[in-house]
Amino acid sequence: MLGTLVNVVAILVGSTCGIFLKKGIPERFKMVIMQGLSLSVMIIGLYNALKYNNLLLVIISLVIGGIIGEAIDIENRLNTISTAVQNKIGNDKDVNITKGFITASLIFCVGAMAIVGALKDGLVGDHSILYAKSMLDGIASVIFASTFGIGVIFSSLMVFAYQGLITLLASTLKTLLTNPVISDMSAIGGILILGISLNMLEIKNIKVGNLLPAIFIPIIYQLITMIFHI
Repeated sequence: MLGTLVNVVAILVGSTCGIFLKKGIPERFKMVIMQGLSLSVMIIGLYNALKYNNLLLVIISLVIGGIIGEAIDIENRLNTISTAVQNKIGNDKDVNITKGFITASLIFCVGAMAIVGALKDGLVGDHSILYAKSMLDGIASVIFASTFGIGVIFSSLMVFAYQGLITLLASTLKTLLTNPVISDMSAIGGILILGISLNMLEIKNIKVGNLLPAIFIPIIYQLITMIFHI
């Protein structure tokens, strides 16, 4: 768990620095920064989205995941929590906490470094990948928090839960989290990140939160194929 803990601390420190920077940025500069960041997020999404192994599985995962997410109404629940937190801190002008949380969580959790790094941490105690990821996430969290605000800090909880669970269950999950599965999970995450960039650019309002369950469908599919030898 050491690698994940270092990763969480890096995000917390970077986010805190970003929040202080945010206060000193004039509004007209914030708009330009948001647009530049939106385009950068789009590139990150495209980069991951094109790494799929099974395109049909990716499409089916998005459909099934969307149905599950809509039934649970994840987006609305996250917005309710976001509103409650904003009321607590008394900062109605702050950027939507849900947007910051989902954006940062996806970017920090999606991709091979998060999964492979957590697996190596749990299996052989090799923290090197997560240490490198911590440096990248720490820098990214400064940028994201300077734009989105306090919501980015809460992404550290997602990183802790996601990577920590993989580390603790590494010996069990290593048979499920094969390279093809990781590729498809990364691709789905990349598509969701693309959706976030469209929201940030105000091109289309996509309920990215309700699509989050799609990321885990490839794992379920892999488990089914192993059980039934498909």
